[in-house]
Amino acid sequence: MVDIARALAIAVAIAVAVVYYRSTTGGSSSRDPSAKAQKLGLLPASQQNASRAAPEPELELAQAAAARGIWEPAARLLASSRERRDWARRSHYTAAFGDHRAARPDSWLAAWEASVGPDDPDAVLVRAQATIALAWHLRGGGWAKDTSREQFAGFHSTLVQAPAENARAADLNPDDPGPHVNEIWVAVGLGRSHADMQTLWKEITARDPYHYAAHCAALQFWCAKWRGSEELAASFAREAAATAPRGSLLAALPLIAWYEHHDDGAKAGDFRTPELTAAVDAALADVAAAPAGHPNTAEVRHLLAYFLTRQKRYDEALAQFRLVDGSVGARPWSSWSDPAGVYCLWRERAARGARRP
Repeated sequence: MVDIARALAIAVAIAVAVVYYRSTTGGSSSRDPSAKAQKLGLLPASQQNASRAAPEPELELAQAAAARGIWEPAARLLASSRERRDWARRSHYTAAFGDHRAARPDSWLAAWEASVGPDDPDAVLVRAQATIALAWHLRGGGWAKDTSREQFAGFHSTLVQAPAENARAADLNPDDPGPHVNEIWVAVGLGRSHADMQTLWKEITARDPYHYAAHCAALQFWCAKWRGSEELAASFAREAAATAPRGSLLAALPLIAWYEHHDDGAKAGDFRTPELTAAVDAALADVAAAPAGHPNTAEVRHLLAYFLTRQKRYDEALAQFRLVDGSVGARPWSSWSDPAGVYCLWRERAARGARRP
């Protein structure tokens, strides 16, 4: 769903990554930061797509059409996901089409709504998502102390419209967990109680107990930076991972929880504890068992590429980098102002350390 990126000091963080890279690889300012990887056939930073985690030709064509005001391809994709009851894919499409630009009065979404009327379950779902995306866009990605009163006012006045839109979407398609998944970001933004979140979670899991995007959004709610704590986030992640079937990708949740609370200040040895090594191993097994075409597999591979490199498991890391190369719109790279540059720094570390390139 909506990707609420961590509020980082971007310029400082980029500098830290460059310093780390040079200190661990012996690099210099004159060395091509992706020379080894490119010799292995991997792409330079200029050819990395920062807008998505993996290539999706059909979705990309539909998004390009929507940007030109043509709504029909998007409508077909949403209708197909609903008819197939592919809730993971449906949420993926909803997030892709329901960005803040879709909320504009003159958008392709408005044209779609005008054509199909108020009772189309797909258009209503995308409208709810677009409203949420617009609210978070108005707020911006800064810490609360760096967010103006005007930003907060726009955020709140927009976000409070979303519950009614989500309720309408749920009425039109009661089996779809998507409207309830949308509501997680309303709960985060409006500071809903833990009891409210638990009630919402029951609605989601009753419809799709292993919905990856829903779990990732809920994990954000339980993080210390939003409405929970490190302990609550870790507990939620562990329980979800332990009870999910292999191939659900939910084994990635403990890694995400750890990343959210420890990555910024972590030392090299912190990544190589037995507990974190076991968590990486579990996520590797999970992603290997994921069904072909799962819309979130690449996201987990990006995360694994990073953790495996930090654990000096360079051959395994390089294998993951090969599978995702060309797209960098995923955690952890999307937390940075230059996702492709940071991705290439860590990929180069793996390429130089691998014994079997």
